[in-house]
Amino acid sequence: MITKKEVEHLAKLARFGLAQKEMEEIQKDLSLILDYFNLLKEVNTEGVTPTSHPISAKPYLRKDEVLKQPSEKIQKLIELAPQKEKGCIKVKSIL
Repeated sequence: MITKKEVEHLAKLARFGLAQKEMEEIQKDLSLILDYFNLLKEVNTEGVTPTSHPISAKPYLRKDEVLKQPSEKIQKLIELAPQKEKGCIKVKSIL
């Protein structure tokens, strides 16, 4: 079972302000989640090939291709932009 002190620490890290009742509910919920993970540890996975993704991504992803000429929609969008540079929309830096 996860302790109240651990929940308080997680709430502080996540910058959540929690009331006492919420703290108790989260303590209960997190304990159930951790119990479920412990249950999963008991599953026999011997002989099972590890995968990084359960579904093969190949049929769902298109090949990246550089457009020789932008489509009419892209050209129109660039024309409507308030600022542009070298054929691209210029925006303020956010970092």
